[in-house]
Amino acid sequence: MNISDKVFVVTGAASGIGKEITMALLAKSAKVAAIDLKEETLEELRNELGSNSKNISTHALSVSDKKAVEALPGEVIAKLGQIDGVINNAGIIQPFVKINDLDYEAIDRVMGVNFYGTLYMLKAFLPVLLKRPAAHIVDISSMGGFLPVPGQAVYGASKAAVKLLTEALQVELIDTNVGVTVVFPGATSTNITKNSGVKSPISEEAAKKIKIPTQSPKDVAKLVIKAIETNQTQVFAGKDSKFMNRLYRLSPSYATGLIAKQMKSLLK
Repeated sequence: MNISDKVFVVTGAASGIGKEITMALLAKSAKVAAIDLKEETLEELRNELGSNSKNISTHALSVSDKKAVEALPGEVIAKLGQIDGVINNAGIIQPFVKINDLDYEAIDRVMGVNFYGTLYMLKAFLPVLLKRPAAHIVDISSMGGFLPVPGQAVYGASKAAVKLLTEALQVELIDTNVGVTVVFPGATSTNITKNSGVKSPISEEAAKKIKIPTQSPKDVAKLVIKAIETNQTQVFAGKDSKFMNRLYRLSPSYATGLIAKQMKSLLK
């Protein structure tokens, strides 16, 4: 799909991976409807974009709000004229605790944003996308969506649900004009912990001692753009995601044991 002159809706667009995807799309001469939770973060994005801000519309809402999401297609078309793609990037994590210690409020919040938010967006925008000559959907899952991570069990479950939802959608849309991609980022240097309102399980000093290689959000954004242009169905973003995907397929017990060992220090 040629990105130039197309209009994309990006959730979680004001920071992290979503922000880099937004900037990469604008660099390709696309327009973007930027969705994020807070008006002030969207305004910061506008200010940072400078003259490029004329090519975006901003919409402050939670993707877990079904009525607000259902109103979005009309709002975006009114401002930008059309919709050619949707990138479901918005996501939050859970507190770093075991299932037994995780309260239902946190569970509902994570599932509401990660799974239902993605589902609401798909249901709202699919009718519009199916009318376009060419269109594309990108759903951001996670390495935790195919590999169990202790201390992030419900987060992983939400992202596994996104994985299966997206893969089923690929099959359902195989004979249509709409391409579908699911992305599995590994460790990425974003503010997802802070943005999720979750307290980090380790101090800043301890974090510096734990050498976990991370990729930049810009690296993930480049892969997302390429996936849209070449109609890729799956993207494993980051060396850790690629490696653990192969290892988990080869030996699930060894892969989960390795992850459990690495996460042990993060759990009380």
